[in-house]
Amino acid sequence: MRTAGLMHDIGKIGIRETILNKPGKLDSAEWVEVKRHPEIGYRILSAVTEFSDLALAILEHHERWDGSGYPQGLKAEQISYQARIIAIADSYDAMTGPRPYRTPMAKEEAIEEIFNNRGILYDPQIVQVFVSTIGQFEPYGPLS
Repeated sequence: MRTAGLMHDIGKIGIRETILNKPGKLDSAEWVEVKRHPEIGYRILSAVTEFSDLALAILEHHERWDGSGYPQGLKAEQISYQARIIAIADSYDAMTGPRPYRTPMAKEEAIEEIFNNRGILYDPQIVQVFVSTIGQFEPYGPLS
């Protein structure tokens, strides 16, 4: 899981840096290109025997519980368990970390956003575990 989490965006190596670092909103053509990164990552990891077991989680990490994700439009338990975990962790990291196009959210706000999207974007059971344990991983103890 740890390795899959670290490598989930490896496919971004095939996306133009100008798009990845764009400070504003992506246009439709740029968004299509960014959405290719799970498939690129899948192909990279499938070709390396030591990482081939991670490839499916990388391919599916942008699938959504309600079927609205990409690249395959998978829904609920059709999405691998690893990918469902990565989706929540990646979202939390994206919301709380700096991005060229926006300032970071407060951790509490990000947790609330994830909680509010349980059963829509995220597996409700994994969200429950995430919300109840995230404070254990904070450097200064549980969130209040």
